[in-house]
Amino acid sequence: MRSLMICVLLLMTIGAASADPVKLRIGWSDVPSSLTPILDKTPELATHLGKTYTLEPIHFAGTAPMITALATNDLDVGEMAFGSFGIAIQNAHMNDVRVIADEMEDGFPGHLSIPYVVLKDGPVKTVADMKGRVAATNTVGSGTDIGMRALLRKDGLEDKRDYSELEIPYASMKDALKQGRAALITTIHSTALDPEMIAITRPLFYLRDGMGLTSILFRVARTPFIEKNRAALVDYFEDETRALHWYLDPQNHAKAVQIVAAFNKNSPENYDHWLFTKSDIYRDPDNMPPLKALQSNLQTQKANGFLKIDIDVTKFADTSMVEEAAKRVNGK
Repeated sequence: MRSLMICVLLLMTIGAASADPVKLRIGWSDVPSSLTPILDKTPELATHLGKTYTLEPIHFAGTAPMITALATNDLDVGEMAFGSFGIAIQNAHMNDVRVIADEMEDGFPGHLSIPYVVLKDGPVKTVADMKGRVAATNTVGSGTDIGMRALLRKDGLEDKRDYSELEIPYASMKDALKQGRAALITTIHSTALDPEMIAITRPLFYLRDGMGLTSILFRVARTPFIEKNRAALVDYFEDETRALHWYLDPQNHAKAVQIVAAFNKNSPENYDHWLFTKSDIYRDPDNMPPLKALQSNLQTQKANGFLKIDIDVTKFADTSMVEEAAKRVNGK
């Protein structure tokens, strides 16, 4: 009898342990680019949060540092741009990394393309005027950094030979431009559409000019984590996809603006005219990454000397989780 009771207790303990939510350590660099840090602000949409998974959002200055965190298993799901993705495979030899979900796409027809801007009344009138000057990037090797380098290279300007780069967080770019520490700055959609930024700057070029449709930000994970936690990841993406549909619905615009502004400790007026509209960068409603665009982006990256190897994107993608999540949300 004693042995039977011990077995029952062991089984109960094992069952309780297996029912514990999976902790998902998810990297992010910016809100509203990422919805992860604000998923709990719409709890009625995140029906699995706290049940089958919990979230530990981890902030990074850009996508390149997430490679290290993924490589050391200090991160479960990371953001990558095409630039950092290629480097992760080539330099870090992360052959088990997989593209699992979309986040943002640049150059999508009818939506914003990221501008690289200079002061309206500044000395830079053409790309040639950047010779001998400083260009600011968020992190060397990020997608926007690769795009900027490629576009400057099209006009014959090479980093270190003709201009220098300075790493600055996106939030500090505007001040760097105003203070003269940089003549050209990289933006993201949230900083590019800031009213003061629009008032004092003008675009020198756009990311789409050199890259076309660009898989500018997407989520990745490594296959061992995917295989062990697939069910929890599907639940997470179901919640995120449901939330994304809510944020993209014009009827929820005012509330969406309030949530993002409050998280960023910013004024709602800075978001109201563009956030989650066609003036914003494009997000696939079902989180489906544009793999053909990513393949093209990697080819452009290699053609410009920023990547040495050929990468077949289809061998480094697993979209089954967002596909299943979309079926649940869309009732298919």
